[in-house]
Amino acid sequence: MIIRRRSLFAGAFALASLGGFAPSHAQDVYPSRQITLILPAAAGGPTDTVSRLIAESMSRTLGQTVIVENMGGAGGTVGMARLAKSAPDGYTIGVWHIAQATAPAMYDSLKYDVLKDFDAIGRITDVPMTLTSKAALDIKTLPDLLAWIKAKKDEVTYGHAGVGTASHLCMLMLQKELGVTLKGVGYRGTGPAMNDLLGGQFDLMCDQTTNTTNQIKEGKIKGYAVTVTQRLAVLPDLPTLDQSGLKGFDVSAWHAVWAPKGLPKDVSDKLVAALKASLKDPKVIERFAALGTAPVPDEQATPAALMMKLQQEVPKWAETIKAFGIKGN
Repeated sequence: MIIRRRSLFAGAFALASLGGFAPSHAQDVYPSRQITLILPAAAGGPTDTVSRLIAESMSRTLGQTVIVENMGGAGGTVGMARLAKSAPDGYTIGVWHIAQATAPAMYDSLKYDVLKDFDAIGRITDVPMTLTSKAALDIKTLPDLLAWIKAKKDEVTYGHAGVGTASHLCMLMLQKELGVTLKGVGYRGTGPAMNDLLGGQFDLMCDQTTNTTNQIKEGKIKGYAVTVTQRLAVLPDLPTLDQSGLKGFDVSAWHAVWAPKGLPKDVSDKLVAALKASLKDPKVIERFAALGTAPVPDEQATPAALMMKLQQEVPKWAETIKAFGIKGN
């Protein structure tokens, strides 16, 4: 009888021990808690829109909430520095655009290496841009606008989301093509810049369709051209700069998901799968289309494809930035 009681006690202890370990093991399965998505730009801008759409969709796939944390400043380098220093456990990721490729040329004392300090997850979308003006600008056509810019030169003002951001790069390219130097006004993100464009505080802005499409349609700002080589179905009346005398002009803001270097493969695989699922999400596709963009093809939403893109873009933009002598320091 004693032996039996001891056996039962030992069996009960073993089961209790196993039961005690089970919840701990389950908690280690990624993801077991909320994920923070760092966005190195102010709320209300185009990349904010893209980030929130992707975060919401990825949340459903991962089964955990993905919270967007805006952290603008210094052309996005403040937020990306924070991401680079975060633990590589999948609970802190980030979304950033073309400015990831321009940062090395823009900042002499960059606190991270864009090619070595991040794990790529995949591209999201390549957002076209539009050349716009304040509503009060009394110019109706693109040829007239370009002639006005050439005549007025540094009397013309333009707003941008910060040195080295997509909106800034677009205007640099336009100035290069026209052979002029305009007066730039920098902001901590495109959201605040758009507010001042709506208020007529400066003349021009080159910004992503995710931020300008509705404003143009509602007549709150004027749209003159798109910066890619094909017209956009969502803004069919706008010509391309390429077909309007600026041959070869082609600028878009590619967006991507990043993580700190050293992500475990199983965690990376889950994030890549969640990203791919979000790019097939009907809600995301519909919303992107309404804003003049679309998800990248499936083969571009991979770590390898994103790293290849970054490796191509870094030297390309370094040349342009060097030509203008622009620094964000």
